[in-house]
Amino acid sequence: MSRKKNFFAGPSVMPMEVLQQLHDDLLDYKGAGLSMIEASHRGQPFEDMYHECLSLLRELMGIPENYDVFFLGGGATLQFAMIPMNFLKPGSVADYIKSGTWANKATSDAKKIGKVNLYYDGTDHNFASLPDPKSVKPSEGSSYLYLCSNETIGGIEWQGWPETGDVPLIADMSSDLLSRPVPVDRFAMIYGGVQKNLGPAGATLVILRKDMLERQNGNLPAYLDYSLHANDEGLYNTPPVFSIWAVKLVLEWIKRNGGAEGMAKRADLKSSIIYRAIDSSDGFYRSPVDARYRSKMNIVFRMANEELEKKFLAEAKSAGMLGLKGHRSVGGLRASIYNALPVEDVQALADLMKEFQRVSG
Repeated sequence: MSRKKNFFAGPSVMPMEVLQQLHDDLLDYKGAGLSMIEASHRGQPFEDMYHECLSLLRELMGIPENYDVFFLGGGATLQFAMIPMNFLKPGSVADYIKSGTWANKATSDAKKIGKVNLYYDGTDHNFASLPDPKSVKPSEGSSYLYLCSNETIGGIEWQGWPETGDVPLIADMSSDLLSRPVPVDRFAMIYGGVQKNLGPAGATLVILRKDMLERQNGNLPAYLDYSLHANDEGLYNTPPVFSIWAVKLVLEWIKRNGGAEGMAKRADLKSSIIYRAIDSSDGFYRSPVDARYRSKMNIVFRMANEELEKKFLAEAKSAGMLGLKGHRSVGGLRASIYNALPVEDVQALADLMKEFQRVSG
């Protein structure tokens, strides 16, 4: 089989080793006589696999013991509402950093539940930059400060983290989970859909500091109550079994390849290849993002006009490269270069960019 070069923003590329493992074990999981996706989530072999997965997450991310770790359904989008429902206290305010499409959606949902203070709004400069993390100070008495660590559509990524003192810091890390080391103890909550760096779509990872459960609002519907999920390790209802199984295999792959530090080196190398092609093109390719906050996961760029961009996309498709069209809301071009994307595929894109400029420039 000839594999395409997969630059889709999510669901996205997975390690070939993991896909092969899923293939090999799909019908008969490790000689159990049934598939993992047929196994009850209340017994073996699922429980063994699940706890191995959680243990790997704690190891690779350095998650302290005073944090609960579990998976939920509903994607990151469900968390946009669950977070304020659980933690935005009546009579209080929550600070939101409006940095792009995904932070904007979270802000919109929070406003339906309580009072929101826009600590930062990137609308005026088309969400091409971020505030200096050292300058970020939450409102007095704020319930929490919320940010999105990497905006897949705008191509901006936090390169450092605010110090928020007693105010809980909550982050959507859907698109850069385990692409670099993160000081988990700086955050009250980290969450993210797994379909970028950790596995197939279907599961949302939640990492929640235990003392946050003492801050919860009461009288929540069962599934929307974090304490219920924390107490059951995410097994209150049937979890997204296939997605979690694949995540466990991806985590093993990450561990074999140097852990978070290894992924950070890969991200530095791969992103530098594309940004070098952009920056050395004398303006033929243009990055609209503040260079201080360029994403190492989602590289957005433009050309002189849409016709030229369409021609480039056609050339890329002919070369077996998929997913390079920018999000429909902003247009342009975007290369998502998540953990599993081989360096060779990234180099092939850079080579195509240079050749396309030579012929069309």
